[in-house]
Amino acid sequence: MKYRIEKDSLGEVKVPSTALWGAQTQRALDNFQISGIKFAFPFGRSFIEALGIIKHAAASSNVALKLLPSSKSKLIKYAAKEIIDGKYDDQFPLDIFQTGSGTSTNMNANEVMATIASKKGKTSIHPNDDVNMSQSSNDVIPTAIHISALLDVERLLLPSLKSLINQIKSKELKVKGVVKTGRTHLMDAMPIDMAQELSGWAAQLSDQYKQIKLAADGLKSLPQGGTAIGTGINAPKNFGNIFAIEVSKLTKTKFKSSRNYFKSLSSQDAATNMSSAVKNLALVLLKISNDLRWMNSGPLTGLGEIELQALQPGSSIMPGKVNPVVSESVMMASADILGNDLTVSYANQAGNFQLNVMLPVIAYNLLKSITLAANSCTLLASKGIKTFRVNKKNIEKQLSKNPILVTALNREIGYEKAALIAKKAYKENRPIIDVAHEETGISINRLNSILDPKKLTKGGI
Repeated sequence: MKYRIEKDSLGEVKVPSTALWGAQTQRALDNFQISGIKFAFPFGRSFIEALGIIKHAAASSNVALKLLPSSKSKLIKYAAKEIIDGKYDDQFPLDIFQTGSGTSTNMNANEVMATIASKKGKTSIHPNDDVNMSQSSNDVIPTAIHISALLDVERLLLPSLKSLINQIKSKELKVKGVVKTGRTHLMDAMPIDMAQELSGWAAQLSDQYKQIKLAADGLKSLPQGGTAIGTGINAPKNFGNIFAIEVSKLTKTKFKSSRNYFKSLSSQDAATNMSSAVKNLALVLLKISNDLRWMNSGPLTGLGEIELQALQPGSSIMPGKVNPVVSESVMMASADILGNDLTVSYANQAGNFQLNVMLPVIAYNLLKSITLAANSCTLLASKGIKTFRVNKKNIEKQLSKNPILVTALNREIGYEKAALIAKKAYKENRPIIDVAHEETGISINRLNSILDPKKLTKGGI
């Protein structure tokens, strides 16, 4: 490999001749070789995009404040647009596990954009003095976390979640009138319409949709302008406000400057709130996926209430076996999200004095969770909810022998008598109506009316 020599405040360093980055990026590349996980892949493309947005908005702000010549601003914005469009993702090689402020990644962006701008304008653009003007890594990286997370939530997660909710509601209409045995503690309980069961899923997801939107509002407050420790040193007083306006133009999302830079640099509360909201969504996805697995269990010795779409052979040794692979996939993704949230929560406590020093790992895990949740919603909607078929024969057979239907007789014969009837029906494996007729003398016709499963799904006395 051919090299060139670059210089920084620590001296000379060898950089691959084809690389667009400079000395500080190369030092970080040499120093941090822990995971091989980079921001642009497999999660975090939006983080690189956010860095481009920040540098673009900063260049516009610095011109407005008469700090940067228009000629340089145009070149920096050209380079930033190239980064936003993903044309130089391969020039961001640094490991996620690096300096806790993310300074290495900020300088990576500064150096790459300075090189692109300098080549374009055939002039010298300095990574620190020009591209990083009025900024610090300490406000750039927290700002990038907010922008990238919000972009992914708005572009990926909320649409996918909405699609899942709509798919469940659509299925709800199709299964309305299918009355099945309800279950509590995994044991037979009173009957429920399958549409009622699905309505519970849709309501859970709708609640999480609202909570995610609420958490997203917190991400719209940007730390940019606080610079090194929140005092705004080396940035004009109004830089943060002008910057927020410029970011809003670029993203078509209304951002604002943080009301307190000291809070925004030393903590990652907004990111943690979003991580928690995504985690709570993952818990709902786990519940729905598990319900689908149980309802699909069998086909001969399980519940067998539904049949999930057969997507692939389920065993390398047992011919004909088909497993609930979509549910299992979503459950594993959800479990990963739970772990990501723990990492983000722990990293948030690393706000020692004026700066949080676990910013890159917060960014990575939060963006990973958002992507996993979005893709899980899409998968569950298209290959889980939409395609499952109801096994009415199994459902009706199970329901006819459900002794818990006797609950509807409590007011007529009392709890103790009803319990005896239920136990006898269990023991003799007979329909509850036959046993109730024998034990109470109530006519079959009346029992059919009182214990009509469809009526029992409507509640009341």
